[in-house]
Amino acid sequence: MKNLRLKSARAALDLSQQDLADKVGVSRQTINAIEKGDYNPTVNLCIAICKVLGKSLDELFWPEE
Repeated sequence: MKNLRLKSARAALDLSQQDLADKVGVSRQTINAIEKGDYNPTVNLCIAICKVLGKSLDELFWPEE
């Protein structure tokens, strides 16, 4: 499932995939794969992404009901 909430939060801060990748220590391809739903990140990576974007795990990664 695509993670449009992550993409939206990243765009709201005017960060490119590369910018976010650099801040959390992964490749741009990893961020792209997460946004496309092709990769399930580790909890530690989720937490790092949330800290950079100022969002909670629930806001970015918990499935909507």
